[in-house]
Amino acid sequence: MKKTILILILSLSCVYGGSSSVLMKEKPVPGWNVGVAEAVITPDFSMWMGGYASRTHPSTGKIHDLWAKALMFEDSHGNKSLLITTDLEGFPKSISDDIRDELNNKIGLSRSQIIINSSHSHSGPAIFPEDINILLYNIKKEQQEKINEYAEWLSDCIVSLAIQAGQSMEPATIYSGNGIVRFQVNRRSNKEIELTSCTELKGPNDFAVPVLKVENKNGEIKAIIFGYACHATVLNGYKWCGDYPGFAQIELKKKYPGAVVMFFQGTAGDLNPLPRRTIPLAQQYGEELSYAVKCVLNENMQKLTPELQTSYSEIRLPYDVIPSKEEFEKLSETLSGYEKRWAEQMLEKIKKGEKMNSFYPYPISVWRLGGQLMIGLGGEPFVKYDIELKQLLGESIFVLGYCNDVMSYILPDSELTKGGYETTAYRCSGLPAPFVPGIEKIILDEVIKLSEKVGYRQKIKQ
Repeated sequence: MKKTILILILSLSCVYGGSSSVLMKEKPVPGWNVGVAEAVITPDFSMWMGGYASRTHPSTGKIHDLWAKALMFEDSHGNKSLLITTDLEGFPKSISDDIRDELNNKIGLSRSQIIINSSHSHSGPAIFPEDINILLYNIKKEQQEKINEYAEWLSDCIVSLAIQAGQSMEPATIYSGNGIVRFQVNRRSNKEIELTSCTELKGPNDFAVPVLKVENKNGEIKAIIFGYACHATVLNGYKWCGDYPGFAQIELKKKYPGAVVMFFQGTAGDLNPLPRRTIPLAQQYGEELSYAVKCVLNENMQKLTPELQTSYSEIRLPYDVIPSKEEFEKLSETLSGYEKRWAEQMLEKIKKGEKMNSFYPYPISVWRLGGQLMIGLGGEPFVKYDIELKQLLGESIFVLGYCNDVMSYILPDSELTKGGYETTAYRCSGLPAPFVPGIEKIILDEVIKLSEKVGYRQKIKQ
């Protein structure tokens, strides 16, 4: 039977003057498909803002709207991933888990295929759970009800955005590149109060501006995705605002009105925009960043082959020694403000017999889009993680912080003994203790493992 079919194929080839190689020719490999969606997420009522424990009342208006945006990637083999960006301080694990579980139920995406990033704007709404909001801001019941209402609406909005992005898929070409801008200042190495008289700023820093450009089949820009590593803390008032990332997106939207413009935050744990505290400065930094992005868009960017691989894990980051009941009692007497409330909360948990975990489930995402590696780290990682990963995997990689779960600062070992706010800020998140020295290696090793899993092996050093 097989011999008869082969003879028939050869006969047809001869009849039509062709050859068997014509009939056997493979179909052209399709390219990327990309879908985008965006929605305003500015609260339409006054509510408590996130980011600063010093605030004394809810919001009083807005400077500009806050946005959530979604972009769905699909490669030539049908592999998909979803990037969500928001003008928010960050997502707690509880909300992020609910959103990702709902997306898994509705559109079948696993956690390895989803990155939820926040710009870390301190001029957005507070969305963390009640115990954290009481701890940080001492929020009353009425205000917490508004937070709960908004958080529920926000979760539904993001799920809807993801579905819309999936429904708007169309053929696309994707490019990547890196620019540079220099308004970030390492706040651990430089005193803000001395900045005006300082003639030499100290690091570490990474001034890279990673950029993805998505073009439709007509060569028109469909989406611009860009990042920077710097706290979105120029402003500290009571009006909604995306801070400098919001202004950067507005400027790029003016230049490319048909594109969805998305910002992702980098490893900004120890990086601030300085000087700060005025709207004109936030606008200035936003414009500087937008010009850096425009420069990259106008250069020869790397065209990404339509190959997508994703990986994800939640690794156990161990806590240092958790204080005893007696130690918490002493801390509750000696500390003040949110730290005192933290010690009291820990005491209450002990009295209720609640077990305190000895570790935190820390999320890491790694994507490979063609030759472009994207790494998504949870929490507020210091810039040293970015620097170390680029030394290991190449300068062109994209390293995102504030992904999927913002639970605390993620310090490298070299910073743990230097003191300062960041070393005790775990109390802001209601963690029972700081992480142990050595988490830097645990995180870097896991990123390397996940990078190899997606087929990226461009190691510069071991």
